[in-house]
Amino acid sequence: MMLNKFYVDKLIETALLEDINYLDAATDWLIEENQQGEAQFIAKDDGVLCGLEVALRVFELIQPDFKAEVFKADGDRLSKGDIIAKVSGNTKTILKGERTALNLIQHMSGVATATRKAVDIVEGTNASIADTRKTLPGLRPLEKYAVTVGGGRNHRYNLSDCAMLKDNHVDAGGGITKAVAKLKEKLGHTVKIELEVRNLDELREALAAQVDIIMLDNMSCEDMKEAVKITDGRAKLEASGGITDKTLRAVAETGVDIISMGAITHSVKAFDISLKIIK
Repeated sequence: MMLNKFYVDKLIETALLEDINYLDAATDWLIEENQQGEAQFIAKDDGVLCGLEVALRVFELIQPDFKAEVFKADGDRLSKGDIIAKVSGNTKTILKGERTALNLIQHMSGVATATRKAVDIVEGTNASIADTRKTLPGLRPLEKYAVTVGGGRNHRYNLSDCAMLKDNHVDAGGGITKAVAKLKEKLGHTVKIELEVRNLDELREALAAQVDIIMLDNMSCEDMKEAVKITDGRAKLEASGGITDKTLRAVAETGVDIISMGAITHSVKAFDISLKIIK
């Protein structure tokens, strides 16, 4: 799992503090301190698993000697009814960590599942599926990891990763040519420039300015095909804006290199997973 352990632990601790606060009013008064129990993570739908180690870490932070038997791994395709893992430990640990663990694994698996669906749709074309910065605050590393588990690729993690000029930057910076020239005077040699264009005239100006990546924003498939011909490999082409499962294949077949989709992170349905106590 390519996630920073310090980030994961801090996120989980924040979530547990938010959920448990002073005490668990049901568990702390109902369950004896030494009561032991077992529970199973069970898939309630078909999809792609992601976030199992994060979910198990929830219980480990509550109880360091907590045990888990794992049957599936991140990236595995799940079928309804599959047992993902079995956990054992203090019953209070299981009950107190249940919701936080499920919130994380369900959301991450939802992202991975949505990404895998998009990747499957464009299979056989030149296009790769990428995420965006349209992520839930505080959860970006988890969501971007989940995209890779689903077979997608990561766009920039934050504003420092790439100088990306969108329409507002261009309009505020005096136009494409002027804005790109000014950036090139100041940017370090390792930082790429990506430019959003709204039409083929702006595409030509972007190519003349020699940017590294050009985003084709809300263009028709016909215009994207023409953009691929005009560009002729001189820059990476990224399609973005309003792309859905219904239009995704057609966009991919235009010949663009990348299709970025905010929906695979900001609008996903949580994947249905339950945690059931074994009686």
